[in-house]
Amino acid sequence: MSRYVGPTWKISRRLGYSISETGKEIKKRPYAPGQHGKRRSKLSDYGLQLQEKQKVRFTYGLSEKQFRKTFDEAGKLKGVHGENFLKYLESRLDNVVYRLGLARSRAQARQLVNHGHILVDGKKVDIPSYRVTPGQKMQLRESSKSLKIVAEALEAQFATVEFVDYNKETGVGTFVRLPERNEILPDINEQLIVEFYNR
Repeated sequence: MSRYVGPTWKISRRLGYSISETGKEIKKRPYAPGQHGKRRSKLSDYGLQLQEKQKVRFTYGLSEKQFRKTFDEAGKLKGVHGENFLKYLESRLDNVVYRLGLARSRAQARQLVNHGHILVDGKKVDIPSYRVTPGQKMQLRESSKSLKIVAEALEAQFATVEFVDYNKETGVGTFVRLPERNEILPDINEQLIVEFYNR
């Protein structure tokens, strides 16, 4: 299954969860889309696990194959599997670019990376799934610094996270450290995702 590129607000309403993390999608219509959207049936254990997985997958904009691969890689680390998985997702280059405020959405951040606008430690990296390690620095290429979408994103930035740092004067962002569990997706129960894949 390829990466989903359809309407994200419809997905958010179907899942009852804001995949943009702004809450705008479900504020106006807090029920599922479609003729029978207001009649929510009770989900089975499998349904709850699947729903939790889909919330995270659509939040980060990954295909099922990418998502499962990242999950399996996180399982090889010491510590709690679910937490390691979320930390791996947060350390993807497209996500770090989004967290730095250089893009207004993860999809926009992925496009910036794909088109070669981002330098990591001074070298061009155009792979959105590139795993950033603590201490690495990101910035726009010299020819990309006048991009209108980046200026608009930086101007609209309303919240920052402590595990990244962006210096507006130098235009350099740093992935300071891996995030703590309480800093990312507080409404997600990652244990349900672990149970889904370990069925």
